Amino acid sequence: MKLKYTTRNLKKPKVQAVNNYFKVLFRWKGSVYKLLRREFLVFLGAYTIISLVYRLALTPSQRTAFEAVCNYANDFSGRIPVSFVLGFYVSVIIHRWWDQFLAMPWPDRLVYNVAAHIDGEDEEGKLLRRTMVRYINLSILLLFRAVSQSVKKRFPTMDHVVNAGFMTEEERKAYEEIPSQHAKYWVPCIWFISLVRRARVGGRIAGAPSVKSIIDEVNRFHDQCDEIFGFDWVSVPLVYTQVVTIAVYTFFLACLFGRQYLDPEHQYDGNTADLYIPVFTLLQFLFYFGWLKVAEDIMDPFGEDDDDFEMNLIVDRNLQLSYLAVDDLFSASFPLVKDLHYGDPDPEIPYTKASIKSKANPWPGSAERMKISKKGMAIAELSAPHIRIHHNHDSRRDHKVSSPTSSNTLRCEDVECLHCHQSRELLRDTIQPCHKHECRDKEKVKVKTKADAGEFVKKKSVDVSILSSSGVNNGDRGCKK
Repeated sequence: MKLKYTTRNLKKPKVQAVNNYFKVLFRWKGSVYKLLRREFLVFLGAYTIISLVYRLALTPSQRTAFEAVCNYANDFSGRIPVSFVLGFYVSVIIHRWWDQFLAMPWPDRLVYNVAAHIDGEDEEGKLLRRTMVRYINLSILLLFRAVSQSVKKRFPTMDHVVNAGFMTEEERKAYEEIPSQHAKYWVPCIWFISLVRRARVGGRIAGAPSVKSIIDEVNRFHDQCDEIFGFDWVSVPLVYTQVVTIAVYTFFLACLFGRQYLDPEHQYDGNTADLYIPVFTLLQFLFYFGWLKVAEDIMDPFGEDDDDFEMNLIVDRNLQLSYLAVDDLFSASFPLVKDLHYGDPDPEIPYTKASIKSKANPWPGSAERMKISKKGMAIAELSAPHIRIHHNHDSRRDHKVSSPTSSNTLRCEDVECLHCHQSRELLRDTIQPCHKHECRDKEKVKVKTKADAGEFVKKKSVDVSILSSSGVNNGDRGCKK
């Protein structure tokens, strides 16, 4: 049975959270104290007996030898990586335990599909829907009988399954005659698919998309059943469990001797005072053995421990929900009326006095309250890239262009001289420069570029540097003929 242990489930919760958690710590049912009561008493009793023998029954020479053994055991216990091994083991078991709950096959979605796609309010339509959802619940029951001890005790034989209404006598005979020694929880799913075909032929399913929707849900449901059966079939490797168990038991066997309080006169490390009760060793026992026992219990969550899944309750819940959805609530219909908040774009849902303190304002986003200066909000002007044109005197119509964003060849047809503004001809909306002049170093030209072939962009005036090897004077400006 799954134990409800949160502070809100206490009978008389107090305002102070500390008091609530203290109540949780001292609860008995499902607690670590109940889980470890036998092991804890055995460890404490063994520790007490060894301590009394050391103090009352040994001679001085024997006590010296015993103290040497205790010091050796204390050094040995520190070399066992019990925290690492046990922590990783418990982490694996906890993940496995939660994955098993997530893989639990619930019939809800499949039942909703049956109610949505199987038409007919007559007796045959009602029997068809009820039989289909009964097969689904029968599949769940057969699976749970195979993996859960509590369900197996409730339905020990197929007679109990028939008497509970999950199966008819005719269906039982057909089930038992199937020549297979493997688990047969999948058989009712096949019967379900046969009814889907029958409903399609009889016209109770509108079309192929509805059939596909139902079959897809059956496949998803069956995959979950297979996953649960796989968890029961393949467990955590035995070697890993043995390593962890041996490590924990060996560690505390060494602690029975290594944590003994020895004679303070000998001034052993950690024995400056003679304390009779090893408080921190007992707490360490509670932590480590508690981890180990929890992992052992939740490794199989389908049993009858306090923290195991309530499998019989799930069986009852699934059957009731299924019949209600396809029968009692199938024809439920209410008149369409205006709701209480009709026409109100911002409806206000009332709070009680007990809940008004939990009312919160909408979250606008973490960057909503960010402050930006007026200078930072000004629109920045995008500057044109700096283009450098390198003349090639062997071919005056070709120039090399380097820019921050690209490196390619710019034809002379893309350049218009700023000084004479003359062009030889107009070709594809591109102004061509006149070739009667030769521009000199570091002059301004108007560059007109195209982002890609055939697409005219716009005319830009940018600073360019003309690198020429013509040997002209830097003081001359403009273009010369």
